[in-house]
Amino acid sequence: MRELRLEWLKRLPGLFEITARNADRSRQRILLMERNTMLPVKVVCSLIIYNSFNYRSPWMSQALSALDVTVEAVQVVFGFYLLLNLLFAVPLLAGRKVPLAVLQWTVVMSALLDGLLMAGLTLITGGLDSILFWLFIGLILRNAISIPPGFSQLVLNFATSLCYGLVALLDNTIMANLDDTTRRALDMTAHEDMGEPFLLRMLVLWLVALTCHSVQAFLEKQRAAMEEAQEFAAREGQLHAAGRLAAEFAHQIKNPLAIIRNAAHSLDRSVREKKPVSPLQIEIIREEVARADQAITQIMGYAQLSEGRVEKIDLAPEIQRLVAQVFPPAVPTEIQLQVELSKNYPPLLMQRGHLSEVILNLLTNAREAINGPGKVTLNAETLRDLTVVITVTDTGQGIAPDKKGRIFEAYYTTKEKGTGLGLAIVKHNVELYGGTVKVESELGKGAKFIVTFPAKSLPKPFAK
Repeated sequence: MRELRLEWLKRLPGLFEITARNADRSRQRILLMERNTMLPVKVVCSLIIYNSFNYRSPWMSQALSALDVTVEAVQVVFGFYLLLNLLFAVPLLAGRKVPLAVLQWTVVMSALLDGLLMAGLTLITGGLDSILFWLFIGLILRNAISIPPGFSQLVLNFATSLCYGLVALLDNTIMANLDDTTRRALDMTAHEDMGEPFLLRMLVLWLVALTCHSVQAFLEKQRAAMEEAQEFAAREGQLHAAGRLAAEFAHQIKNPLAIIRNAAHSLDRSVREKKPVSPLQIEIIREEVARADQAITQIMGYAQLSEGRVEKIDLAPEIQRLVAQVFPPAVPTEIQLQVELSKNYPPLLMQRGHLSEVILNLLTNAREAINGPGKVTLNAETLRDLTVVITVTDTGQGIAPDKKGRIFEAYYTTKEKGTGLGLAIVKHNVELYGGTVKVESELGKGAKFIVTFPAKSLPKPFAK
């Protein structure tokens, strides 16, 4: 139980992580923008603001009712702002030692705090007439750089724009509480209402937020398309190279075949002439057969790489098609089938035949492991790093501990009529694309096969 709690605590930050296509790139952008750029800027600006608050200007020294109270309130907020920024600086300075979710929410809270402080400074430096309005656009641009494009970025930038809306609301409230003499002394003009200038400025903030989001989303799609094309080309090149190697190995078979042919001709002549058969000739044949067998084994591995072509496979319909082959809907069975699929999977760049062999063998193995009524569950999910995990679980007899370590070996089988190649093919095809396959099983409690395909990997050549 304690281990489960510790595991849950380790996974907890991931539940709050703001979805990003590339976690490493998102972390790098946060550190570049927030730690390397914003922290030094905040230090300088905080010193300037602190000095300005300590400098008692004539208009600050007057008792100006609502305005004076607002200035003092902003000073208090500024104190809390400094304290909270010291806390926010800790995870940023820790950098890669903290979970990405912690960095992301540090940025969100820091951005909201900056928006509130900027609203206060805008309010006491002219309100709706303050030039600090343009810094709200800077905050929106900063948010767009630090937070990946998506719902979270839009909400954060919308909240930042509302901070400026708060300025307008408080500005009109303060102006309503100042008499004409005070307004003339401060050279302030009354605002009849928020009016068209305010609406135009809010529209500018929203347009900047939407533009940043749209441009980033477009660039992310372009980057994803380029990375996909590069990976596609790399895999195709790897497979073609493997095919050329297979042809080269095939050429090497000719040497042992030529020697075997000569030895067989010599033996045939000895038999016809009724001469003693030379043991040396028989040994030569055996040696060359062994050489040929080794070369053919290598060729089979490389040929398996070169057959077919790489495709961009949509996982959900492909799994449904393969499930229908193993468990045809029209054929009654005592086995209960449960398929758990989501709507969005990253495309798998691989040969369709390789994926088909993996799924079909796992489903067939699960079906045959159940003797009578039972249940087979297939689950496919996508992790935050776009890794695809496919799990096939059955309620069969399970696998004995002494056999679990050998089930992926070629020609090893526990079935009376099994060939021992099904799970070996699964392992080969999964590892071909940089993935892994493992089994979890207890005797009498069924088995679970877990296949993992990483988001990006190059096919691995068959071992020589």
